[in-house]
Amino acid sequence: MAMADTITFLGTAGARFVVISQLLASGGLWLSLGGTEILVDPGPGCIVQSTKRKLRANKLSAIIVSHRHLDHSADVNIMIEAMTEGGFKRRGWLFAPADALETESVVFSYLKDCLEGIEVLAEGKSYSVGNVSFETPIRHIHPVETYGMRFSTGEHTFSYITDSRYFDGLCQSYGAELLIINVVFLEPGRPIDHLSVPDAERIIVELKPKAAILTHFGMTMWRAKPWEIAQRLSEETGVRVIAARDGMKFDLSQLEQA
Repeated sequence: MAMADTITFLGTAGARFVVISQLLASGGLWLSLGGTEILVDPGPGCIVQSTKRKLRANKLSAIIVSHRHLDHSADVNIMIEAMTEGGFKRRGWLFAPADALETESVVFSYLKDCLEGIEVLAEGKSYSVGNVSFETPIRHIHPVETYGMRFSTGEHTFSYITDSRYFDGLCQSYGAELLIINVVFLEPGRPIDHLSVPDAERIIVELKPKAAILTHFGMTMWRAKPWEIAQRLSEETGVRVIAARDGMKFDLSQLEQA
């Protein structure tokens, strides 16, 4: 029997005030794709959220950091230590942008030697982990070097549109059956490089995925009840839009019924 392809949301917090208050958890995404386990953006509390859900870090094949902000990378060191069984087993890969590894490395130097290897993320590149491939199609507009990802499992495709200001070319890069979109703001207009609900709606309308999941909520989003926003977007776009919840597990087989 084929193994399930699932995405577990180890947190849905975005923006510093939601993260530092832990109003919502901030552990990132845990991908379990046909037996290949990948951790994406291990923010503060990832080790707590993953162990609480009995997700075993020593089964991870890779950790991916989209960019070096704390809400995406704060637990990368402890998760590397857990992946490598305390540093005693040389295993697993780390993927991160150059400025997360060189300018001001988010990874302690002693832990780099515990990994099988490190791959630098760059615009327009493709990578593979086990039976999963992913690409980083375009550099985002954000204060530090940042990339989203488009994953392919052979069975399914899904895109993770991480932190960015909306810009021409963003949409075209992420066509997939499922979109996971970091939506920090309820309304546009803030001079901060994050997406808002109207940006997310524009992306969903243009790409018409089978489903879209909103996550990484700032305070304005949380106060506006993301599940209600998702319902409204579903009605307006004709696409199934879901507001992620802390601990939510999404099975990609749901896309086959969409």
